[in-house]
This record gives sequence, C-alpha cells and structure tokens, in this order.
Amino acid sequence: MTVSETPLPADRYLDRELSWLAFNDRVLDQARDGDRVPLIERAKFLAIFSSNLDEFFMVRVAGLKRRIAAGVAVPTPAGKMPGELHNELLDRVAELVAEQSRVFSEDVRPALAAEGIEILGWDQLTAAEKDRMRAMFAERIFPVLTPLAVDPSHPFPYISGLSLSLAVLLRNPATGAKQFARVKVPPLLSRFVKLAEGRYLPLEEIISRHLGQLFTGMQVQSYTSFRVTRNEDIEVEEDDAENLLFALERELLRRKVGRPPVRLEVEDSIDEEMLDMLMAELDVTESEVFRLPAPLDLTGLFALGDSKREDLKYPNFLPITHPDLAQVESARPADMFKALKLRDVLVQHPYDSFATSVQRFIEQAAADPAVLAIKQTLYRTSGDSPIVDALIEAAQAGKQVLAIVEIKARFDEQNNIGWARKLEKYGVHVVYGMVGLKTHCKLSLVVREEADGLRRYAHIGTGNYNPKTARMYEDMGLLTSNPIITDDVARLFNHLSGMTQETHYRRLLVAPHGIRKGLIDYINGEIANHQAGKPSGIRIKVNSVVDEAIIDALYRASQAGVPVDMWIRGICTIRPGVEGLSENIRVRSILGRFLEHSRIFWFAGGGKPIVGIGSADMMHRNLDRRVEAIVSLSNPAHIRQIEELFDRAFSPETVHWELRDSVWTAHTTDEEGKLLTDLQDTLIQQAAARRSSR
Repeated sequence: MTVSETPLPADRYLDRELSWLAFNDRVLDQARDGDRVPLIERAKFLAIFSSNLDEFFMVRVAGLKRRIAAGVAVPTPAGKMPGELHNELLDRVAELVAEQSRVFSEDVRPALAAEGIEILGWDQLTAAEKDRMRAMFAERIFPVLTPLAVDPSHPFPYISGLSLSLAVLLRNPATGAKQFARVKVPPLLSRFVKLAEGRYLPLEEIISRHLGQLFTGMQVQSYTSFRVTRNEDIEVEEDDAENLLFALERELLRRKVGRPPVRLEVEDSIDEEMLDMLMAELDVTESEVFRLPAPLDLTGLFALGDSKREDLKYPNFLPITHPDLAQVESARPADMFKALKLRDVLVQHPYDSFATSVQRFIEQAAADPAVLAIKQTLYRTSGDSPIVDALIEAAQAGKQVLAIVEIKARFDEQNNIGWARKLEKYGVHVVYGMVGLKTHCKLSLVVREEADGLRRYAHIGTGNYNPKTARMYEDMGLLTSNPIITDDVARLFNHLSGMTQETHYRRLLVAPHGIRKGLIDYINGEIANHQAGKPSGIRIKVNSVVDEAIIDALYRASQAGVPVDMWIRGICTIRPGVEGLSENIRVRSILGRFLEHSRIFWFAGGGKPIVGIGSADMMHRNLDRRVEAIVSLSNPAHIRQIEELFDRAFSPETVHWELRDSVWTAHTTDEEGKLLTDLQDTLIQQAAARRSSR
C-alpha cells in the first residue's frame, strides 16, 4: 500500500476553537514575559488578550450557541459535539481569564505602580483629586448619564454588547421596597481618567461614588460593574447583489438589538441576589458567567500607551524606504514607475516603509497625468486614509478609478459603507464585492500611457491598504510591471467588476477556484521530488491552518519523508510530531511587537524553488468563500530573502513557541539560560543598518 493509500487516523485534527484559545494564551504569555517585553507593552498585551477574547465570544462562541439552539448534532472535524465543545471552551476560558487577572493584579499592576504608574481606587485619591473628580462628574459625566430603573412600568433595559455598566440595588426608604437600576458607563469618555502623569482612575469609580445624585431620595444598598457580550456576527441574504449595501445596513441595525448574550462578566464581589437577577433577565447560565476582580474590561489598558514613559515601551522604530526605491542623490521622492521598469520590488512592512512604497505608488499614480486608470481593492482602511484620498484625487482628475470595497469586512462594515459612499460621491466606480464571496485579495493596478504604448503596474500584497496597521502588522507586497503578472491582475479585476467567469491565471493562484488545488498540487509535487531523489521541502507561513484537505496533503508529504515547516501565528489544527503521521512536520509560532500577518508559500521544487506571497490563509472561508490571490515570485534575490526569513524563524536561537502533537511550548532561553534572539528585533536592526549605510 502506498503512502497516498494509507488511511489517516480519525483523530488527526486538533479542535480549531481550542487552538484559538491556545493562541490567545501565547498572547497572554507576552504579558507574563518581564525579561523581554517592556512593562507598558505587557499591559497592552493584556488589553489585546481581552480584545481578542471579546471577538472570540461575539463570533465563534456565538456561532456554536446558534448550532446548539438549532439542534445541529454534527461533530467538528476534531470529533467534538457542539454542546461538549461549548462546555470545554467555557472551562478553558475561565482558566485563561483567571490567569489574566492574576498577571494583572499580582505582576503588571504592582510593577506599574513601582514605576509611578498607578491605576487607583477612589479611596486612594488625594483630597484635591477628589474635589477635581467631583467637579468633573458634575460638568462632564452627569449630563450624559441615563439611569434606568426596573419596575412594573420600566422593563429590564436592553444591555448593548461590550458596554460596561453599573448594576445598582436601591431601597425606597418610604416603602422599604428594593429596586434594580442600571447605569451605562459612557463609552465616548476615557475609560481611565488621567489625574496626573502616571495616575489613573477608572471612570466607573467616579460614577459609583456619585450614584446618590442619580437616584435622589433612594438608598443605594449595593452596586457593581458588569459587562455583557452578545452575538455580533452578521448574516446577510445575498440573493441580489444590487441590494447588498441596503441588506447589510439593515443587518447592522439589527446587530444593535435582539442579539442573544453569550457571556456575562461581573465583579467577583457581586451581590448574589443581583447576580441571580442579571442571569435571569439576560438568560445566561452559570457557566457563561465570569467573576473577575475589578476593573473589568482590561481593553482599557490600551490607554497606557499614551504615557510619556518611553523607557517602558518598545524603542521607537522608523521604517526605511526600500533600497530599490530610495533616492540616494536627490531629496525628491523616487519615481515609482521608473523604479518598477527596472525590477520588481518586494517590500516587507513595517521594516520597509508603507508610505514610501505602496502608498507612494498609489499617490503618484493619482497625480501623474500619464496615468489613465487605477483599480484598487479595499478591505479595511484607516479613518483618514491617504489611499482613499488619492483615489478621489484621481477620479476628480478624470482618470478611470475602480474601487472594489468589501463592505462585509467583519466589524468594519459601517466604516466601509462610509468610504464606499464617499468614493462614489466623487466619481469613483465602486463595486461592493461579489455575491456570496468576500473580496479579501490585496490588489492595486495602474494603467499608464508611455512612449512605447500602454504599460500596467501592480501591487499584490498580504495586508490591507491601511497606513496605520502597516506600522503594526508584518506584511509583504510585490510591486511589479511584469506584463504576465499585470495581465493576471487586470483579468482578476475584470472578474471582480464585470462578473466574468475567469479561472485561468499564469502567475496567480486565485480562490475560490484555484488556491486549494494549486497548493495541493505543489505539495504532491514535493512528494514526487522526494521519491525521485530530488531536493524537496515545504515551508509555509500563514495566520491559521484549518483546511482538512491541505492538512491531509501535508500529512501525506510527511509520511513520504518530505520536511514540512509551518510558521503559524494563530489557529493550527495540525498535530505535528506524531509517530507514523507527522514526524517530519514542525510547527512554530512567533509573537512580538508586530503582528505577524504575511502569508508565504515556499516549495523546494526539485532545486528550483517555487515561492509565493498572498492574502490567503489555509481556512475554509479563505479557500471557499473569499476571493484571494497568491502571486509567484521569480526574482532570485526575493526567493533568497524568503528563504533567509524562514531560516531565521526556524533557527534554534530564535524565540518561538513550538507545537508538538497538541501542546505548545515556549522557547525563550537556551540550555544555559541565555535569552534567545527576537526575530523582529533582528529585522529592525537590519533595517537600521541599511539606513546607516546609505
């Protein structure tokens, strides 16, 4: 029986939801790491952990509860039934949030206080500070509060998702009757009020100390903060593309009301009577209640990033202009089109500047009279996007401008509707993605009139056209005038805007039709290379790997003897290092100051490596329900750059987390206790060296 015919074990997949929680535990590990991570950054990782968990409940746990309510009794690929998995997830989350609370209260918070950065309670304020807070309450807080009582004429109010609230138990002194009330902590005010440099007070502390002014004539018997998480995933009927925008707007409105709760966070000191009432009114079970020490919602710790204590943050890093785009002899910006006629340029953000590469490419195209047309995909972008401004400038100058705006980008739907309408207002041709698919590919195409005729230029990337996240996310992009690639990109844009049935491309793999098949063909090619005695190997870097067909192909490659290196930031349902199944598979995860976001694919190719970058993760949604694109690289220098990146990531001297079967293990020191090298620090140092050598 050949390797391809050998049955694979039924238990070969890890559960994706539990794997995601393992990823968030690695995020939490950054907050625990006092040796390598600066103190304020550790606090921010606590905030990132909370923000990640919010989205996990709003989408993943909510979807699981929906399946349970619908009576769907289909096991996951890992063999877990929905009810069983839901209970297991809640138990694991309880462990993780308990650990987060411990790290904050016993480690990070005392360390911050020792550095003069304190998150205080009301009783810790000076008399002068209390006077200032009383005045602030009267002038800025009291006018925007809306106390809501519950009685026969006032039903229990709708508690919006992720809003922080105060539950108040009141007593009528005249009748002795008890009454419940809710006060929403205003989300538009700073969560942690800055008293002075290094002194912060939670906003709910100020409100709770002035409840008597909200409920005059009543006795405040007890109060506590609480927070509800609701199902926030959006379901849109896409039977009519023309009505997609309006259908999404209706669903966004529906998101604000009527979404069932999936989690209730309360202070651990909550009155049991009050808790019983909250659970009954919100219809949550005991297992969905998380009792935590105050303050709740540690996403508020992002505010510490405004601190002036630069010595407690990551050192400042200024991205450099890519050497192939740098003007050495002139202070003028590089001519992007002249540079791209000479060679393809592979940029890696944030080490290579987004502003002087991708952003400049689009801005120069908008301002260049020789440019006739610009086509652009927009999945997520920033509030003051220079990309959007450049597209508007180009349209106003008479250029043909097409923007494929994906209005279904989760949690950015409202923003993207706004950008779409703004673009349309100024004459940009806007297409709202495709029915049944999200447009997730990162593409830009410029058509330019030149002396020898029309020439096209393109950018194909792994990350969004967002200047802000480009400073925090690690991503790669190819800038090119290669006619084969630009023709592929042009035909893909025609497919997106004109609804063509194009599926054939020469240098692109495109989902939903071509990426899974293309990657499996490459994997099978490596098996054939190994069996023929040729160089073989697979190296893949993605955010998540879940797709069973690709995982099975990787298992087959491992069984055949092909070495497989998987660099996975988040979810990984592969079980590496299992005898007879995956001895030749290594899985690593790297976290740091930048979010590892690029997707890179490397195959040994029998000695002629096949290398690509693109927007697709190895997930069902990417391969079946999104338009994704992966472009192959041909420049030997770019291929070497990718190979060196993988070499560093898999070096025993690099800090990493390793997955063996189902257990993640952190590797931060060598056998002698010496700290290992941080990959991102190494790349920052290399960028700095390039700057100083110019």
